[in-house]
Amino acid sequence: MNGRIVALIRHGAYHQRPDTPSALQPYPLTETGIAQARTCGDGIVRLLDENGWRLDPVAHSSLQLRAWQTAQTVAETLISAGHALRIEQTPDLSERALGSAANLTIGEIEEVLRRDPRFDVPPPGWKADRDYQLPLHGAESLKMAGARVAAWLRDLVAQPAVADPPLLTLVFGHGAAFRHAAHDLAVLTLAEIARFSMYHAQPLLLCYKGNDTWSHCGGAWKPRRSQETALD
Repeated sequence: MNGRIVALIRHGAYHQRPDTPSALQPYPLTETGIAQARTCGDGIVRLLDENGWRLDPVAHSSLQLRAWQTAQTVAETLISAGHALRIEQTPDLSERALGSAANLTIGEIEEVLRRDPRFDVPPPGWKADRDYQLPLHGAESLKMAGARVAAWLRDLVAQPAVADPPLLTLVFGHGAAFRHAAHDLAVLTLAEIARFSMYHAQPLLLCYKGNDTWSHCGGAWKPRRSQETALD
């Protein structure tokens, strides 16, 4: 195994407003989400023990409560197992921003644009369109969010680390931004972005091989059901 391993961990299940792109929703984990995070922590303890990896003492999280709460629950499990871990938060790991439309439902967003004479109504399937950016202040496309997260990951591994034993860094964030970042890092193809999602609170391991070369080296992408729409 390579000397630098990054675990991308999507937050656990949370109290999401229905039919609303996730983005900056401020709600906490459900009881199911907390249980998922505890199971994740137990799994990471096993990964470290079975592989002899070192745990990076700094874990990273987006600013959203669901990601931080997942990270905090995992950290409590790891600390109880004798590991040292603290959490740093950054906006760079957040989900695709919808700008001034944050936390509106899909119907509300479309109605806002329908009533604004400056803008066209969003095209069908806009939520999953990698290149579509809402024409509202502060909004991003999925492609932009992925590039932002990928740039942050590149900066992370640019920091020197001892190669032996391998160092595992935990990064807590959001499914769509992680998947589009994985494409930016040449780990997923465009077609695979549409085919896969991420499991709640299950680590997806990326190995960094140097020279901006990454590979998927552990954990599983979640196959997407044909009717499933990715909101987070």
